[in-house]
Amino acid sequence: MEIRINGKVLNVKLENEKTVGEVLAGVEQWLSNTGFVFSGFSIDGQQITASIIKEAFYREIDSINILDIKTESRASHSVLSLHILLEDISSFENLNFEEKTKFFNSWKESGCAQFLKIEMQDLFILCENAFSSMSLSLADLRSITEERAREVSEPVIEFTNIESVLNTICERLIDLPLDIQTGKETQAAKTIQLFAAVSEKILRVFFQLDTQGYLVYNEEQKETVIQQITEFTAILRELLDAYERNDSVLVGDLAEYEASVRIKEIYNAILSYLNITE
Repeated sequence: MEIRINGKVLNVKLENEKTVGEVLAGVEQWLSNTGFVFSGFSIDGQQITASIIKEAFYREIDSINILDIKTESRASHSVLSLHILLEDISSFENLNFEEKTKFFNSWKESGCAQFLKIEMQDLFILCENAFSSMSLSLADLRSITEERAREVSEPVIEFTNIESVLNTICERLIDLPLDIQTGKETQAAKTIQLFAAVSEKILRVFFQLDTQGYLVYNEEQKETVIQQITEFTAILRELLDAYERNDSVLVGDLAEYEASVRIKEIYNAILSYLNITE
């Protein structure tokens, strides 16, 4: 059997794979390390649609001449899925109460939902909150979705725009233990929420910059950034845990001397590797 990806012959030797499904699983695993995702396939010129995909998966490769696999960039697929989600939000908005209660069960089986469940699990959960329990407003879900679409389609702009917000929230972290001690619980909670949100955004956009080829660095430099991120996420978890336990001393130390310092180091490291083409 000849395997093609987007029309080009893939020079690979099959080992234990016996069925189309096994071959596709291997290709999908290989694609996970690239900036591309699986988008469809055909067998001997026949495009495989949803109605026959299960049967196609069990086809033995000895009975096939050409398996042609289609891929597209993960960024393009993400943007498309996010724009479809925006349309779904508008559709949900126009439904009556009874129709809204049934919407999520149907929506979660859609291609858009399946992609989000794998690639953007946190956003999928927010969709569940909005479409199923209705504990999140549609306005908030729409705003979050639009932001995610910008992060994928304009990652450089989104990343450079974070700097002023990051500096402001890191300054607020210095006052965090005092806010806790003096009973300013609302302000303290807002500071923690904003810092966590900004940190998560930096890490999300870093992934887009990396997979879309905007970062110019060698493997050792990349590993250093990833190590910094790993250490920072551990500190962030420790900070959130200390805040929940109302340990203002530990919160102060972690916020001022660890968390704020580490996230700035990560941001500046990524910024230094950013390749901006005029």
